Formats: sequence, C-alpha cells, structure tokens
Amino acid sequence: MLIWLDQVSFAPSRITQKGTPIAGSEILRNVSFTVNKSDRIAIVGASGSGKTTLLRLINRLAEPSTGLIQFEGNRYQDIPVLQLRQQILFVAQEPKLLGMTVREALSYPLKLRNVREIDQRIDHAIDRMSIPREWLDRSELELSTGERQWIAIARALICQPKVLLLDEPISNLDANRNETLLRILTQIESTVLVVTHQLEWAEQFSDRVLQLQQGQLIRDQKRVDWQAVRREIAQAEAEEAAEWD
Repeated sequence: MLIWLDQVSFAPSRITQKGTPIAGSEILRNVSFTVNKSDRIAIVGASGSGKTTLLRLINRLAEPSTGLIQFEGNRYQDIPVLQLRQQILFVAQEPKLLGMTVREALSYPLKLRNVREIDQRIDHAIDRMSIPREWLDRSELELSTGERQWIAIARALICQPKVLLLDEPISNLDANRNETLLRILTQIESTVLVVTHQLEWAEQFSDRVLQLQQGQLIRDQKRVDWQAVRREIAQAEAEEAAEWD
C-alpha cells in the first residue's frame, strides 16, 4: 500500500467579519481508499464534486479537516512537506513555469534533487515527448496554454516520482499529444492518478476508477460500466444546473 486515505473530509475555512476562522461547506466527506504501487487511477465526476481538491490533499497543498492520510505507512504530518512533494508530484490544469525558459524549467527540479545526468534526462524527455528543440530557449510567455501544459508534464516525468498527480492533463492538448501522453503513462513505473472529464481517454488510461459525487466517493472499481458512469455524471450535472435555475 502506497497511499491510504481514511475518512478524509475537507471544508475550507472562511473568516468572519470579526476575523474568526470557521469551517465552510464540506467539499469532500469521509473519503477512504488506498493507492497501490503502479496503479493507474482515473478520478471522475461532475464539476464541483471535489476531484481537484482530492489531488491537492494528496500533494499536501491542502490539509484535511478530519481524517488521516498516510504515505508508505507514515502519517503526512510526520513527513517533511518538501520530501513528500519530491515523491508525489502534482501538475495543475494551468501550470506555471515561474518565469523560466523551457530549459530552465526542465532542469530546475533535477538540480534541487542533485541529479547529475540533467542533460541526458532532458534529451530523453525531448525525444519521448517530441518537444521541438527550439522551445528550449522560449519563455513562458512565448508558449501557448497547451504548450505550457506539455512542458509541465515533461518536467514532472523527468523527476521520475513515485506518484504522479495530473489535473485535467489533456484539457489543452491536441489529439496527437493526447495519444502520446496515454502511451507514456501506461509505460512509466510511477503510480499515476489523473483527474479528467474525458471519459473515453480515462477508459483507455486507467486500470481503476474513483468516482466522486457531491464530495463523496461513490465508486472504486477496476471493472467499470462506463455507460453507467456517464449517466451518473450527466444526472449529477443536470441536478446541479437545476439548483442554479
């Protein structure tokens, strides 16, 4: 068992007019599951069901309101945050390169890890992900949203993390890169959890599916009835839209 979530809930705090923090509405409620080495997990559900929040909790970008999260048998609170994030990498839907060139963005996390073969790893990533070499000296502002997303994924893969968390990784990619990413993710040794609305892609990628609905885990299966998943998500989104009408 690599990661274990036990009865995890999350309610972001808000500040009253008097400056007192109080808990807001729960985004996740009593979520429990385990992640095993080499799992390829698709996390699906209607918009607002808590999918991205779940990834943020696993990367410790947020702390559970209640419940326990463990990594390799150790409580998150007992693991230094930097050490945890070097092993569990999160790529946001709209990632930032922090003002770096592509070359700097790819090499920076390797320098933090004191990796020696930086040039070799970058060359391998460029070849595997078909990154044009003329991109290497481009700044963040010279890249499209999809290109930044591709570089951020490459930056994460270069680090060879134990766990890779991807939030809507194909939302801004073209069809060729969608297929390339699918092939890469099914070949690497890292355990991968992907949040996606693209259910056809999720079906090809995953060997297991977690489905969230209104902050609760309603499905944790390896053999999935994808038609049922589509119906449930469509119904949840229709009910959510009706509440706003």
